[in-house]
Amino acid sequence: MNLLPKTHEDFGEKEYWNAFFRKRGSKAFEWYGEYPELCGLLHKYIKPKDVILMVGCGNSTLSADLYDVGYRCITNIDISHVVIRQMQDAHGKDRPNMVYQQMDALNMTFSDCQFSVVLDKGTLDALMPDDSEDVRRKTDKFFNEIDRVLRVGGRYICISLLQEHILATLLEFFPTAGWMFRVCRCIEAEQKSPQSGDGAGLPVFIIVCTKFRKLPSVQPVLEVCLAGEHIQRVASSAEVMSSVKSLQQSSMVCAKLKRGSVAGCGEIFLDLFHPGETTPRYTVHVLDQPYARESGRRFAAFIVPQGRETEWLFATPEGRSTLLKSAGFDRLAVVTLHRDQIYKGLDAVQEELTDSILHLAPPGLDQNTQIPFLSVGSDVGRREICYRGHSQISGDFIVEEVEGDGRQLFRRLIFLNNQGVIQSEARLKLLKSRKGKPKKVVDTGYLACEHHTYMTVGVALAAPDGIECNVAVIGLGGGGLCTFLQHCFQKVRITAVDIDPAMLEVATEYFNLVQDERLDVYIRDGVQFIQQAAEKGLFILNLVCRSSKLREEAIKNLKAIFKSISSYKLEQEVNEIIFCTDDDIEETQTWRSSLEAAARRVNALAKKRKLHTGELVDVTNLISCLKITA
Repeated sequence: MNLLPKTHEDFGEKEYWNAFFRKRGSKAFEWYGEYPELCGLLHKYIKPKDVILMVGCGNSTLSADLYDVGYRCITNIDISHVVIRQMQDAHGKDRPNMVYQQMDALNMTFSDCQFSVVLDKGTLDALMPDDSEDVRRKTDKFFNEIDRVLRVGGRYICISLLQEHILATLLEFFPTAGWMFRVCRCIEAEQKSPQSGDGAGLPVFIIVCTKFRKLPSVQPVLEVCLAGEHIQRVASSAEVMSSVKSLQQSSMVCAKLKRGSVAGCGEIFLDLFHPGETTPRYTVHVLDQPYARESGRRFAAFIVPQGRETEWLFATPEGRSTLLKSAGFDRLAVVTLHRDQIYKGLDAVQEELTDSILHLAPPGLDQNTQIPFLSVGSDVGRREICYRGHSQISGDFIVEEVEGDGRQLFRRLIFLNNQGVIQSEARLKLLKSRKGKPKKVVDTGYLACEHHTYMTVGVALAAPDGIECNVAVIGLGGGGLCTFLQHCFQKVRITAVDIDPAMLEVATEYFNLVQDERLDVYIRDGVQFIQQAAEKGLFILNLVCRSSKLREEAIKNLKAIFKSISSYKLEQEVNEIIFCTDDDIEETQTWRSSLEAAARRVNALAKKRKLHTGELVDVTNLISCLKITA
């Protein structure tokens, strides 16, 4: 569009606007939407009896539209004499009471308190292309003139894209002067911004500043209305800035999704909040197939049931990519549900999400298309918080029960500073009770983590049949690994070490950990415990490392301490089990055979103790994928 300035600074120049309107002629130039998109909000804050001043009217038809529906006392001013003459010619006959005057809004000739409404559609944005000293000086003059010509109780209504420096300037002036300040999102007016060469869609805002006499010791009233009709009062200007910025960022994300495929960018994600809440209600990950269609792109949303958001398929980019391929759509929005939120059911969630999901649709999708919602099962799952706790070491944590596949119940320990990770998990069994209500007990044969399964192979390696062995487990958590070892290996004495005393309480109370002559728990630093251990033996490490450089450094440090090191990388996991020993591994095959025998012994013991019905350890995979590095 060759009628737009080459530099933003031109927007504030009288000469630019004269040239602009000469080139454009009588064709209306509507910044940030037309009357049909704006009227819903404007009618809330402007009444037919109001005496209205339209600053920087340009050749917009907004004043004429308001006049035609009953707003008859409107004065329009603009710095350009060209556009004022055009508007007088266009509207003088049909709208005889509407006034057009050539005037500088920074130096108006109106009387004090003459108007009850000052309406600004894009003028402030044009006046403030940047935050330079000269621009701020002009803006101060503009605001002071608005203050002068407005009556007490009058409103300055500004339609703007609210760039950060513009919002900051508004907040510095009007609330400080005792005015009530409200920012509303005008969803209907959101469209291509004339300032965005790439056509990025930006949210349009209507700012309503209501003039009151400034009273001492009275805090300014700050409000935002960014989602439907919900008006939220906030405590500070910083909260207003943060709320607006979050909405602008999410709108830019949606605009990017509407422009084309994001397959080359990986994933795009955003959080969805209820108005007035600080914790998200939903998190949405959007991903595209690596190929593009010319038309008819297929789009769906996948709702992850509560309690399953940590599974590999839903929690990792690789898993979600697999889900996208198996679902057979070109774009998929994967939706996870959050703790401390109430969800009435799958249908209610779908209804609540429909509008937001439509904003994430790919280009070319008919707006009337009904978006399919997919899920696992027919409901949103179940999550019940059993306990909330806090420790000086681990921070806030919860114990919760969730429902998995086949309505199987699981109890989990979650640290709230890292909610995407399950710290500990136990499977629950329901036993009959004399009182009629089934009793929940922990299944001692369940190992939640695959890496725990392969760590037990190291225990079996260190404790052949009939030989007593001392095993130290560093990090107790819910005690699932300790409980399994306690029931599986009858001649193994287990010492669990954890630095956090709160974990022992949780493991005992909610995960059925029982200390006896073969299981002791010590509250101390695990690193110091290892350093002070009198004997060196088989050291088994669950290494969780996404950086190849850090992994190499960890292996190097282990090699400096232990003579022999071998490793097993878990499929579809970042976990790697490292077996370290001071014994020389003279023959690779002998070491593999020892591990294979230990793995088979774990399987046999698990069946004998009725802890597991199938093959707990995949022996073939363990031996074939084992890497001996030293």
